[in-house]
Amino acid sequence: MPLADLPGSTTGPDAAVVRVLSYNIRSMRDDREALARVIRACTPDVVCVQEAPRFFRWRKAAAWLARETGLVYTTGGATAAGPMILTSLRAHVEHAEDTLLPRVPGLHRRGFATAVLRFGGGHRDTGARESDRGAPESADGVRLGVVSCHLSLAEAERYEQAGLLLDHLAALDVPYAIAAGDINDRPDGLAFRRIAGKLRDGWATEPWGSEATSNPKDPHQRIDAVFASEGVEIIGCGVPAGLPGITDTDLLAATDHLPVLAALRLPRVATV
Repeated sequence: MPLADLPGSTTGPDAAVVRVLSYNIRSMRDDREALARVIRACTPDVVCVQEAPRFFRWRKAAAWLARETGLVYTTGGATAAGPMILTSLRAHVEHAEDTLLPRVPGLHRRGFATAVLRFGGGHRDTGARESDRGAPESADGVRLGVVSCHLSLAEAERYEQAGLLLDHLAALDVPYAIAAGDINDRPDGLAFRRIAGKLRDGWATEPWGSEATSNPKDPHQRIDAVFASEGVEIIGCGVPAGLPGITDTDLLAATDHLPVLAALRLPRVATV
């Protein structure tokens, strides 16, 4: 039986609905066409990528993925040691930055890809009302901070990085924030629980689709997640297996993780 889809992207007078996808794409070493088909079928506004291409001609690979999925490259890739953010034309990018985390000798360098986005307010938002399109940005729109992350395989370093992630999100000073990525930890792990102690775990809050993200051939553990700050209404979150347009064949061929899709409702914040 096909999986019922989450609500589509909308911008209304009271709130914006934003679709967020988190996906470890293993440096696009697998079937790129299958990868693009999966992402397109999820119709995301924001894609938090992990293991984006980082070496020779990585920008060309990122541009290909953005073009083939109808999205725009926003930030990250090699400059964030793997995490990357793609966005739809709905999102106005206020700020973007890449942060490299302290490196432990002998371990892979990690980083955060970060963007502050605005939905609505007359900026590239195809769902906005005609009367809003000429309005000043400060008079309308919903601001969302986004961090794409890929935490360490080493437990002690991973726990420390979880704390750095929370500090990084708090420093964005936005009404709403999300962190999405490959946590390399299960929900009962120390790092996962550290994040979930401050942010809400999308699957645990409003489960939708299936849960396990690793690996596509034998899904048995959830190590990828979307977390949201207080005030964000999580409509649904999970692996979109069975969603129309997404086949098991493509999920197996695209990469060695399953994606996590979330629909989030962001109430408008009154401004003085």
